[in-house]
Amino acid sequence: MKPLERIIATARQRPKHIVLAEGEDQRIVAAALRATQEGIATITLVGRSDVVAQRLVEAGATPADLRVEDPATSPLTARLAGAYHDMRKAKGVDEAAAAEALRSPLVFAAMMVREGHADGTVGGAVATTADTMRAALQCIGRAPDAGLVSSFFLMMLCQPHHVKKGAFVFADCGLVVDPDAAGLADIARMSARSYEALAGAPAKVAMLSFSTNGSAAHERVSKVVEATRLARAADPELVIDGELQFDTAFVEAVSAAKAPNSALHGEANVFVFPNLDAANIGYKIAQRIGGADAIGPILQGLAKPANDLSRGCSADDAFHMIAVTVVQAAAG
Repeated sequence: MKPLERIIATARQRPKHIVLAEGEDQRIVAAALRATQEGIATITLVGRSDVVAQRLVEAGATPADLRVEDPATSPLTARLAGAYHDMRKAKGVDEAAAAEALRSPLVFAAMMVREGHADGTVGGAVATTADTMRAALQCIGRAPDAGLVSSFFLMMLCQPHHVKKGAFVFADCGLVVDPDAAGLADIARMSARSYEALAGAPAKVAMLSFSTNGSAAHERVSKVVEATRLARAADPELVIDGELQFDTAFVEAVSAAKAPNSALHGEANVFVFPNLDAANIGYKIAQRIGGADAIGPILQGLAKPANDLSRGCSADDAFHMIAVTVVQAAAG
């Protein structure tokens, strides 16, 4: 079974309620209808009710086929605005500002998740990544056991030319610019849990660097070494090694030559990059030159799931992100 097929099958076993902030977008409507038809999620679309209704009709459905919440008229709005005010009043947000904030579909959807009216949310097909992530961070917030909120891309290697096939995690490609050693360790541990939830297989984590086992001396190498030590100390059962160059982590023969005592043996499936520069460049090279399918950025470390789409996404991309969000919600 291909990785995406497995994620969809897992979501179908434990469907969740997902709220989509951009219900006026035709791609989102198509993805919502497919998610409902395939039994992976109960869907709420957020948007102006008349516009969403028209999009549903254009998709061959009816307004009764999906739940729709219009922030301007929803009976939830006042309650969610009150909760938002309580949460943000220490930051200077008064009741009027809270009511205005809830007119934003992104904030409305995130507050639905925070207040237990939905299990997860997806946005970003229309809104920017910055706005989508800001709503998630402000409204849903960090999980109690997470040191920070980070992100990853699920990289799918499924083409005939891919020597290795399957799902791989690249982190953090979209959020934390330059984590310190403690932050990098936290990203490694969260990424391992994310991989296991989505791929259904044990994580093998490579802490990436331009050095392998002390082949270079630099403060940036030292950061990766310390992050590896901290991750091992926090989770002794985690299969992790670093610092490693990418080929040492990915190619068995190179691992045997450069790191013969590595626990990974060139079979890493979670790749933790030392900073956002390296991670963002790395996943785009894998996508654009290597032909990998990239799903993300997927957020981790939040109290409840919220995820971001590219503004160039297709309806299929949105459907797959709904499935990912369902699996995250089911994993708790």
